[in-house]
Amino acid sequence: MTNTNYLTTLSAVMEKLRLKKQDKEFIMTKKGFGTEAKTYRPDELVIIKTYRFEGDSDPSDNSILYLIEANDGSIGYTLDAYGVYSNHEGDGYDDFIRKIPVMERTEQQIFGDDKL
Repeated sequence: MTNTNYLTTLSAVMEKLRLKKQDKEFIMTKKGFGTEAKTYRPDELVIIKTYRFEGDSDPSDNSILYLIEANDGSIGYTLDAYGVYSNHEGDGYDDFIRKIPVMERTEQQIFGDDKL
């Protein structure tokens, strides 16, 4: 059975987040992951979904999007290239993301019954 809600491209996921107003970007700062409104420690966040995207012919197209929920209920994301193309060397991003607990949810739990 085909899942019609399965998001297969980065642009599809980003558009779905925008439509659901869950498109706050978590940016690595010296104090933790920050949005425009607040900065969070790893223990204040949960990764609720991970999407990996691989380019068909170009390894530089490899990216990963973590959908994150904060303890105050706000949902957002962080996006990174992965593998040798990750650009977070020395800023603490990799260590920080590893400290965030993972509690995977289905797309239906996150986005509801909406069709793409």
